[in-house]
Formats: sequence, C-alpha cells, structure tokens
Amino acid sequence: MFAYEFMRNAFWAATFIAITCGVVGVYVVARNFSFLAHTLSEIGFAGAAFAVLMGLRPLTGMLIFALLGSIGVGELSMRTEQKESSISAISALFVGLGILFLSLSSSASSYATNILFGSIIGVSRSSVYQLVGLSIIVLILILAIQRPLNYDSFDHIGAVAHHLNTGLVGVLFLVALAMAVSIGSQVVGSMLVFVLLTMPPSTAKYLGKSIPSMIAWSVGLALAGVWIGLCLGYITNWPVTFFISIIEVGAYLSVYFTHSRRKRV
Repeated sequence: MFAYEFMRNAFWAATFIAITCGVVGVYVVARNFSFLAHTLSEIGFAGAAFAVLMGLRPLTGMLIFALLGSIGVGELSMRTEQKESSISAISALFVGLGILFLSLSSSASSYATNILFGSIIGVSRSSVYQLVGLSIIVLILILAIQRPLNYDSFDHIGAVAHHLNTGLVGVLFLVALAMAVSIGSQVVGSMLVFVLLTMPPSTAKYLGKSIPSMIAWSVGLALAGVWIGLCLGYITNWPVTFFISIIEVGAYLSVYFTHSRRKRV
C-alpha cells in the first residue's frame, strides 16, 4: 500500500488533519459550536466553488470564505437572540451560492464531488506541504491561547470574573476553527467535515477526565478513524469518507451507550 506515492501523501495529510481537528474539536464541543462548524463548512464550500470559477485552488477560496465567515457568523451568533435561525439562513445562502458558482464554471462534475465529499487519495505532494503548514499554524495558535481558551471554554463565567479578554480569545479561536474546517474538508469534504470536528471530541468527553486527556482521546480517535478509513478505502475501493464517518459515529455510540448503562446501574 505504501509503495504508492498517493497513499503516502494521503496518510501524511490525513495524519496532520486528524491531529488538528482532534485538538480544535475539543473546544468546538466545549463551546457548543458544532452548529457553527457545520455552517462554516458550507461557507467554505461556496468559497471553494468560487475559487474553481476563478481558476484558483479550491483550498484558497475555502480558506478566505471560511475566515471571513467565521468572524461574521461568530459575531452574529453571539449578538442575536435567534442565532440558530440567522445562522441557518446564512448557511442556506452560501450553499446556494456554491451551487451557482459551480454551475457557472466549466469544470467537470468531479470537482463538485471532491469539494463536497473530499478527495484525500488525490492529494499531491505540494498539497501535503500546504496542509501540514496550515495544520502547524492552527496548532501554534491554539497553543498560544490555550490557557485563556481553556478558561473561557470550560468556565466562561470564571473567565469573565477574572477579567480575561474573552472577546479576543473568541475571535482567535474562530480563526483557528475556520482554518481547521478548511483543512479537514480535504479529507471528508465540506459537507462532512463536522464529523472530524465533533465526533472524536464528543466521544473523548466521556473518556477523558481532564482537558489534556480529552485532547489526547480526541486526537487518538480522529487518527484511528482516518488511518483505518484509508486502509479500508484502499482495500475495498469504497469512499474513504464513508469509513471515517462509520468509524467515528460507531465509536461515539458505543461509548455513549456504555456510559448510559453504567449510570443506570
């Protein structure tokens, strides 16, 4: 399997993407940003489609749209009372825009499939370098704000009481989230990137007793999902995204029902 360069590229890219989504996902779940992550993936889809229309790399457009959208949607979700309705409207708008951009471009339908559902097998060596670089930037950003981010995510009232700049922390995290969405979309696509951002950390919430342990479990589960998914995809020639989704959801349901059964005993 590793005799093929495309599989080596796939494993390198998937490894760094899983680590990034596993770390960022812990804070996504802690801050109840799962819906926001899903919305950003759809904004990123529109950005990728726009990039295709303009003759640019899809990842470039996805990054630009997701970064701008993260600030706008993040602020909207904090200020408006009907945040779910507002975010749903924005989500629908950008899905429509993405479909329009793809229909106006002359690219083949395979481009749309790759954007929506990912194409990790087709990642080139230059794309691997780009993804690894972006992943490192996200991880450095999270590490730089980790102490106030931990406080704000798991004890927001305490963070405000201690006069932490929660506004700045929130904006910086939204930037990290937007980049993680754009990176993760390269594996599972813009429509399913929330699988990597929500399922491993949701499972880790039941397994970890501290923030570091939750991050460790989340990263481990994300890595297991993408590694096993790639192997099964290579063996069966089925979509890698399918296996990643099944593995992560299966792990979550197993841990959830086990935890629920223990609580009833």
